[in-house]
Amino acid sequence: MSYFTDLTWKESIKDIIDILIVSYIIYKVLNMVRGTRAVQLLKGILVLVVIWGGSTLLDLYTLKWLMNQMFTFGVFAIFIIFQPELRRGLEQLGRGKFFGRTAENDEEISKLIGEVIKAVNYLAVRKIGALIVFERSTGLNEYTESGIAMRSEVSSELLINIFIPNTPLHDGALIMQGSQIAAAACYLPLSENPFISKELGTRHRAAIGISEVADSVSVVVSEETGQISLAINGQIVRDIKEESLISKLHQELSASSLLKDKSSAFWKWRGTKNNG
Repeated sequence: MSYFTDLTWKESIKDIIDILIVSYIIYKVLNMVRGTRAVQLLKGILVLVVIWGGSTLLDLYTLKWLMNQMFTFGVFAIFIIFQPELRRGLEQLGRGKFFGRTAENDEEISKLIGEVIKAVNYLAVRKIGALIVFERSTGLNEYTESGIAMRSEVSSELLINIFIPNTPLHDGALIMQGSQIAAAACYLPLSENPFISKELGTRHRAAIGISEVADSVSVVVSEETGQISLAINGQIVRDIKEESLISKLHQELSASSLLKDKSSAFWKWRGTKNNG
C-alpha cells in the first residue's frame, strides 16, 4: 500500500512540474506577442476555434468539414503568419533571455540617459523637434512596426542625425527598447484629451497619447520653443530642467513598481498644473 501511495505522490509531483513548465512557456509566449499585431491574429484564431467547436457540437457537417480543412493547412500558415514572433522567440532562446528577462543595470541606464540628454540638449538649442519614447513593461512592437526598424546601439550622434530636418527618419517618433534604438519614424496615437493646452502640437500630443495607452516614458523637444518636455501616464511636464529630467528618467527606467506607484500622484498634480 505504501508503494502505491509513494508512486501516486511522485506522479503528482511530476504532473505539477509539467503544468508549471507549460504554464510558464505560455506566459512567455504571450509576453513575446504582447504589443504586436500577432495579438489580433490570435483573436482571429480563437474565433475560428469557437466556430469549429460550435459546428462539432451542433453536428453541422459542411461547416465542420470546412473548419477541419482550415486547421489542416492552418498549421503551415501559422509558421508564415507568426514568422517574426517565432524568429524573435528563437533568438531570445539562443541568447538565454527566454527564461528570464535581463534587467538593465545602473551603468547601462546611466550611459543610455547620458547619450539621450546630450542629444536633446543639442536639438533644443537649435530648436530641432524630436520625440523619443522609452518602452517599459507594455510592449510597443505594434508601433515600431509602423516605422523603420533599426536595432542600433544608442549614441548621441546617431540620435541627433535621426532628427535632423529633411532626412528620411526625422518625421515621427523614435522608440527605445532596453538599451537599443528599436525603430525610428514611428506613428503614435494622438491624445484626444480636451484639457491639453492648445499650445501643444502634434509631437506633444503623440507623446501624451502613447503614455495613455502604455506605461512608456516620452521625451519631447519642441520645434517652436526648443523646450524639453517629459510625458508619463497621460500627463506632460513642459520645460523640464536637465537635473529633473535625468533624475526622473533614472527613476522611471530603473525604479521598482513601488516607486512608480508613489510617483503617479506627483505627476498627476504636475501635469494638471502645467496643462491648466
